[in-house]
Amino acid sequence: MRGWSLPVGRFFGVEVRLHAFFLLLLGMALAFGTLSGTSPARVIGLWLLLLLAVAVREVARSLAAAWFGLELRAILLLPTGGLPSWASLDSAERAAAPEVERSLAAVGPIASIGFGLLLAGLILASVPGISVTARPWIAPQHLLRAAVWLNLLLGVINLLPAFPLDGGRLMRTGSYVKGAPGGKDRRQPSTPPRFGGIGVSLRGGFALWLAVALVIAGMLLANLWLLLLGGFLLLGAQMESANLSPSDAGEVRMRDIMLTQFSTLSASDTLEDALQRAVHTMQDVFPVVRGATLVGSVSRQNLLEALSANGNSYVQGVMQRSFQTAQPDDSLVKTLRRIMGEQGAQLVPVMEGERIVGIVTPQNLSQSMGLLNQSRRVRRSDDDD
Repeated sequence: MRGWSLPVGRFFGVEVRLHAFFLLLLGMALAFGTLSGTSPARVIGLWLLLLLAVAVREVARSLAAAWFGLELRAILLLPTGGLPSWASLDSAERAAAPEVERSLAAVGPIASIGFGLLLAGLILASVPGISVTARPWIAPQHLLRAAVWLNLLLGVINLLPAFPLDGGRLMRTGSYVKGAPGGKDRRQPSTPPRFGGIGVSLRGGFALWLAVALVIAGMLLANLWLLLLGGFLLLGAQMESANLSPSDAGEVRMRDIMLTQFSTLSASDTLEDALQRAVHTMQDVFPVVRGATLVGSVSRQNLLEALSANGNSYVQGVMQRSFQTAQPDDSLVKTLRRIMGEQGAQLVPVMEGERIVGIVTPQNLSQSMGLLNQSRRVRRSDDDD
């Protein structure tokens, strides 16, 4: 989110950032205004009205998020809307639930269209000489009329069925399946519709085709707005797909990201022996067993500190005895809660009955998720083709 963006401020604990595309849009508008002889002040005024329209939409979405009990960490403002970042995994998981996701998606267009109609009513009531339906709808020479249509068009544009627009979220394919493995509900993707033998998903191919079509139409018709809208869609879709969405994270199971090649230590091992074994592995945290029973965990750093402070002793004297376990079909979100919870778990063993079949640590999680993300993006590209 911080790449190619500028901080605007922090409001009610939520960091707001402005994407550099907004500044590029201002530069292009000023250049176009200079060529057409338009006052720079009016061009900047039109740009500020677009920023206001986006801000109104995101304020409404933030209030809706608070209504659902979701905690926002930051919002990145784009000319077509904002991309939220959630403050907690619980908020991200609940925001991905179909009923919440669709409600949040509906709030944006409703707020934009409603605010546009409100402005139109105020203008007609206070300045009856201004026609809000006259052409051109959006021009720096008619800022009051532009204020109305910027909000109306922002609402209509966001109803297009393409990610990351609200229409794409409202028409997201797939449903949640009750009683999925691990006792959790999870999203079950549906098969993308096929046209002429080519798979087209609303999340992938259709969004790309729509963006490219808008860019081409803007070039052929010499329409700056169509060209910019296509560019915004391409940018937003790229940012949306750069990371796994919360709903995707909910689909990831422990078996997908756990380490299956790992070493264990015995509770009766000496610290020197344990440290010697740790030298020959990249593993940072080790399950500690007594026979075949898991009894604790210990990190490489714990071994070093205990050996330096108290000399050689046994692993059972320095191991962490409180730990939580996971099942192979537990969700990633559930596991992340354990790692990032108040207890600060340094290792989550994955168990099948009494047998350890894998481990998850904060250190390996990032790398595993990065590889899984790349794998999913490749599969999505293949599906779209």
